[in-house]
This record gives sequence, structure tokens and C-alpha cells, in this order.
Amino acid sequence: MSVALGLTRPLVVRTTPVDDPVDLLSRLPEASPYAWIRRGEGLVAWGEAARAEIPPGPGRFGWARDWLAATLGEAHVDDGVGVPGSGPVAFGSFTFDEDSPGSVLVVPRIVLARRAGRAWLTTVGGQPLDLVTAPRDPGRIRYGDGSLTAPEWEHAVARAVARIRSGRLEKAVLARDLTAVAERAIDVRVLLARLTGRYPDCYAFSCDGLVGATPELLVRRTGETVESLVLAGTTPRGADETDDRRRGAALRASGKDRHEHACAVDSVRAALAPLCSELNVPAEPELLVLPNVQHLASPVTGRLSAGASVLDVVAAMHPTAAVGGTPTRTALEVIRELEGMDRGGYAGPVGWIDARGDGEWGIALRCARVDGSRARLFAGCGIMGDSVPAAELAEAQAKFRVMQYALEG
Repeated sequence: MSVALGLTRPLVVRTTPVDDPVDLLSRLPEASPYAWIRRGEGLVAWGEAARAEIPPGPGRFGWARDWLAATLGEAHVDDGVGVPGSGPVAFGSFTFDEDSPGSVLVVPRIVLARRAGRAWLTTVGGQPLDLVTAPRDPGRIRYGDGSLTAPEWEHAVARAVARIRSGRLEKAVLARDLTAVAERAIDVRVLLARLTGRYPDCYAFSCDGLVGATPELLVRRTGETVESLVLAGTTPRGADETDDRRRGAALRASGKDRHEHACAVDSVRAALAPLCSELNVPAEPELLVLPNVQHLASPVTGRLSAGASVLDVVAAMHPTAAVGGTPTRTALEVIRELEGMDRGGYAGPVGWIDARGDGEWGIALRCARVDGSRARLFAGCGIMGDSVPAAELAEAQAKFRVMQYALEG
């Protein structure tokens, strides 16, 4: 089933240059904010000119592409900027599991963007800007177990390790969740401000209640050029600079983490190769150092051969081995068997697409589903044959700290 709002007549879209807003988040109203920001640049948006609730199933990305083409193809567009992200834009979030409901595409009423020294405003239907109120702290936060307790999740990790050692699969990514209850309704703008301030190299996002700061760029399409950042293999930050360097060196030398990373890179290569006339994959990973963890990282670039939209590339790539496992089908079976929960949008694609097919999509990591005064936090770990359950639990705890900081400040 799909729901479309405001489509009795074609959308009327106008994009105009504006003065640099400097702080995009300061212009967001509280209600239903959308965002995609890195290093102070990106897009924020609000309101709904059109919305599609995407039916579950293997054809969901194609359904979304067709709905968007029909919706934006009929729009009357006056675009005085003409760059990726100008004109009509849709924000989207897809569930991790293709059979789970909850995937959405939304064309906001108002989009404010800032990139490479330029800024622009897009309005749909000519609505006035909404009143901006002061952000509100959520107050004290209480945490509780999610679908599994910590010991239960460690047991699930041990069961996954046994399946890997039996030869059934090479890798499985297991996630766990925590619940959080705040004193007051959670203002998403507060979370975004804290995330962008502390994790400027991540992509801070907000889409339909899913909020986070992901380090992992699934794909960026700019014309014929595509880019992806593969992350797999993780260690917590050290207690001091010496410990930090030691941990980074150990991560680079870790056979378990190198193999995990190689699985993720291979899955991205296999997904992109049929779509690209050129594909550049680094021979060795680099180290990505974030405030809470360090990752093995491989930036991948390519040139599209058939003019596919960014949603076509997302469809080919999801789920990568970095968030599912290897081989994919078997890993998904193990995830459904052992996690004890529906991930919803966690580890699914999240991002934006414009009418040209350009856009940026990340993997929804380091995130939470926010509903009023409640939030559901997620973290996941790549499980290999030599994984130690207690170590994987510690890694998940380190990843939870991103959203715990966003909630607590």
C-alpha cells in the first residue's frame, strides 16, 4: 500500500539562491525535520508535499523509483540553481529486511541546502517558512534492555560463531537494541546538533523518526560518478594517544578484522561492477578514526555505464556484507534466527535523491528510532569464526555511545 499527499495537482517547485545560512539546523522547525549533514553542509527540510509508504518485498526499490519518477516527472519546476540537491528532492529510509514494512520516501515542502560556498531554498507549492522555536532538552534519560539482555545477546553471538565454524557461512552481522525513555518529548534538532558537533565527519541524518550519524556512505551519485565508503573492522578508541596508536596498529594487523573488511569490499565490488564502466577499489584499507571508534575503511569510486539513478545503485548494493554478512542469503537467515528483533530502518539505506537521479545514501548506523519521549537505539557487530562474545558486546557498547551522547549531551 502507498500513501500520497498533496498530489491532486502536479507539484509546483521553485529553487532560488539564498544567503549562506551558516548553520542549517538553526532554521529547522521542531515538527518532522529531515536532514542530511556532514561538516556543516548538506540539506535540511520539513513538511510533506508528497509521501509514499513503500510496499515490502524484493521489488521495493523499483517501486520507489517508479513512484518518484511519476511524482517528480509531472512537477512544474523552476530551478535557478541547477546542481545536485536543487529542484525537487525526496528523503528516504528503507528497512533493512525487504520483507519488513516501514520504508518511506517523502518530498518535503521546504528544503534548505548549503554546499561548496552556495546555498539555496526549494519550496513546493510556495508555502511560507514555518516558525522556528528554541530546541528543547529531553531531560533525564532512563535506559532498559531491548529485545535481548546483554547475556542473551552474547549467547546469540556464540551461536553465530558456531555456525560460522561449521562452514555454513563466513560472517554474520548481529545487532542489538536498547530502549531509552526521556523526561520530555525528544526534540530531534537537539540530537542532530549534538551529533554534528561531535561527529562532523559522519553523515548526520533524520528521516521519518530515524535519527543518527553514520560513518558509512553507501553511495553518492553525481552524474555518472559513484562513490562508496566501505567500513568493516572496528576497535574502540584508546585511553590516551599511545594506546590509541596501539589499537589502530592492532586493527590493521588483525586477521579477523582484515578478513571481515575484505568480505565487505568484495560485496560492494560485486554489486557495483555490473553497473560501472570503471571501478576503482583500493588494494589496502585505510584507518578511519572517529571520536568513539576506529574503522578499517576503503573508499571505492566508479563511473556508471548506463545512467542508473542513485536508487538503482542502492538496490544493487543493499545489504552489503558490512551490515549483513557473507554469503548474503545465509547471513540473513542467521540474523532472523538469532537477533530476536526486527531491525526496522537500522542498517537500511537512508538518504536523499533529486529529480536527476543524483543523491547521497548512507547505511543507517549509530542511530535510534525516536517516538515522542521514547527512543530505540541500535548497534551491530561483524561476527567471524574467531569472534569472542564479550569483546563483541564491548564493541556494541562503544557504538551505542554515539546516540547516548546525543540524548544526554
